[in-house]
Amino acid sequence: MTGEPDSLPGVGGAEFARRLGVGLTRGLYRPRVFGDWRVPSQGPVILAVNHSHNVDGPMLFGATPRPAHFLVKKEAFTGPLGTFLRAIGQIPVDRHHADRAAITAALGVLGRGGVLGIFPEGTRGDGDFAELRAGLAYFAVRSGAPVVPVVVLGSARRGRVVTSLPPLRARIDIVFGEPFAADDGSGRRTRSALDAATARIQKRLAAHLAEARQATGR
Repeated sequence: MTGEPDSLPGVGGAEFARRLGVGLTRGLYRPRVFGDWRVPSQGPVILAVNHSHNVDGPMLFGATPRPAHFLVKKEAFTGPLGTFLRAIGQIPVDRHHADRAAITAALGVLGRGGVLGIFPEGTRGDGDFAELRAGLAYFAVRSGAPVVPVVVLGSARRGRVVTSLPPLRARIDIVFGEPFAADDGSGRRTRSALDAATARIQKRLAAHLAEARQATGR
């Protein structure tokens, strides 16, 4: 976008990723998307997504109604894959240290009214939001952007190797929840305020996961 710092990921790349995600996921799997209308049509928003398989990211590209910029572990940004991820507007982040470049880029996306995607568990796991990193709360409190919980179900299956792809034409459900404010309205950004926001977020995400499982029968 004209006039934006070079450090900000491009919207055009993210829109290309969205269209590519639609084509790939619908060509390979049978995705069912619930509640995508809950994503605000304009203004900054944070997508908080569970993470149980590497395919979750591409699935989200195709399911989200707006171009999204996800925080992706910097280890993925090597060789051709790294070049591609940057071209489609994704943000590399060091998960082990404070990453000022990633923080600046993420806040820049929200500052221009864009969509920031975060896997708050930090790495692949059971996808149950049992443990959250504080980064999600920081971005939500700092920017004031609403958080939309998102659950991907069916990408990782019991009895299968986690790194293996889901079977072709497998049904994968993506469920968007109601947006909510992470802060308490006080405007405080203290450590205790961020801890409280993290606990508040975790409660809402866990509740959405339970509702998504009930709604989809997963």
